[in-house]
Amino acid sequence: MRSVGGGVSGACGSVVASASLALATEGAAMPQEYRAITYVYYLVIVLILAYGVYDTFFKKT
Repeated sequence: MRSVGGGVSGACGSVVASASLALATEGAAMPQEYRAITYVYYLVIVLILAYGVYDTFFKKT
């Protein structure tokens, strides 16, 4: 179970780290009132992708 958690957290960490480079360059292109909901959408996408990785590679059937 511990290796599954490590795999999922590693996958989440790599997705967030790669997305942070793209988010760092946004600057003033996005209005301030849309930034919070954009980060919520990114978080939901990361969670869905992490679950997909877990379900595909780490889940025991």
